[in-house]
Amino acid sequence: MVTYIDAATAPLKNTGQVRLYGPDDFAGMQRAGQLTALCLDRLAELVKPGTTTEEIDDFVYDFAMSNGALPATLNYRGYMKSCCTSINHVVCHGIPNNKPLKEGDIVNIDVTLIVDGWHGDSSRMYPVGRVKRAAERLMEVTYESLLRGIEAARPGNTTGDIGAAIQAYVEAERCSVVRDFCGHGVGRLFHDTPNILHYGRPGEGVELKPGMIFTIEPMVNLGRPHVKVLSDGWTAVTRDRSLSAQYEHSIGITSEGCEIFTLSPAGLDKPGL
Repeated sequence: MVTYIDAATAPLKNTGQVRLYGPDDFAGMQRAGQLTALCLDRLAELVKPGTTTEEIDDFVYDFAMSNGALPATLNYRGYMKSCCTSINHVVCHGIPNNKPLKEGDIVNIDVTLIVDGWHGDSSRMYPVGRVKRAAERLMEVTYESLLRGIEAARPGNTTGDIGAAIQAYVEAERCSVVRDFCGHGVGRLFHDTPNILHYGRPGEGVELKPGMIFTIEPMVNLGRPHVKVLSDGWTAVTRDRSLSAQYEHSIGITSEGCEIFTLSPAGLDKPGL
């Protein structure tokens, strides 16, 4: 049994109820999402051979501070960095460090900035110099799967419709969808109800209603879908060491479809740019 609740009267904790937000809330998410997208745009110039992920993390922190925002991951459940940087076979939650990026790497940078209490959550893939065609194709497939998930995000559909659209496309492209991580409700909370699985069956799951806000963030592997978390408790990698990619947007369900809060102001959120 899924219950929905007016976000204005809901307590600021995950109660298992699906919050429905109003126009002012959508405006707050738009501001947060656009600042996050701008941060990700600026990072494109920084991602090149020789740059360390620690330098990327420093940039995210400085960008947030200079724009009156806070990085949501900093001190979140013991995580001590301002973003996640996941390279090659790292699926998600890679921790920035002093190891330099190498020519041919692909890296996902996941940034969530808090603006006036609203969480703008988004991630993109960045090629480091020239990358192999297999890596390019993986990024293209992953991005297209995100678009197909977003296309299914409209009132009257379900969370299962989103997952089914992503899974059907990815598997037809001979790639696999990671099952261990999912999208999530977002807003004044970083992680909220409902979970958005990136696989599933049409018509199953939670019905989508205007006012819902959540992320869609498919993780796609060139090899098998299985992952493991390393001893640091955060870094998730593919078990078969195959490449992994991820793209993420924060969206809100409207009466006619959905609004994407984290679109790039410069159109840089697409692969191959």
